[in-house]
Amino acid sequence: MKKIFVVIALSSVMFACNNKAKEEAALKQQEAEKQLAVKAVKDSLRLDSFKRAEVAKVEAEKEAKHQEELVAARAAGAKSSRSSRSYASSGSSSGGSSSSYGGTQPTAKKKGWSDAAKGTVIGGAAGAVGGALIDKKKGRGAIIGGLVGAGGGYLIGRGEDRKSGRVQPKN
Repeated sequence: MKKIFVVIALSSVMFACNNKAKEEAALKQQEAEKQLAVKAVKDSLRLDSFKRAEVAKVEAEKEAKHQEELVAARAAGAKSSRSSRSYASSGSSSGGSSSSYGGTQPTAKKKGWSDAAKGTVIGGAAGAVGGALIDKKKGRGAIIGGLVGAGGGYLIGRGEDRKSGRVQPKN
């Protein structure tokens, strides 16, 4: 009986040590999988940023080509209006100059979030976190901080939109 008890005790100790090694191996494998996942995410973000840069470059080239076409069209329009004026009789007036260029150029509609919208979201989130940390009543602080942060973020973003030309200032 004593021998059986000793054998059972020794085998349980051996199995317990063996399970610990298996657990450590499983933890190491999980850590390696996490590292691979983090690396994959970083690589995908890097590729995404490269793709965005390429798209922005193509868009800039298209915009430059469009601007060149507009300049060429304006130059051709100015030449034709000048020539029509020179051949016009002295008693009549030519309407070519008013039709060649209307004054303001229509701007292309920009896609994506405006800086004002981004500022509102970022400011609101940061204000909510800050308000919750500062105030003793977390809900009240988060609401007040979110509102104040959203307002401030909107004002800053709106200013950036005006600088970039996305929003025309009121005259």
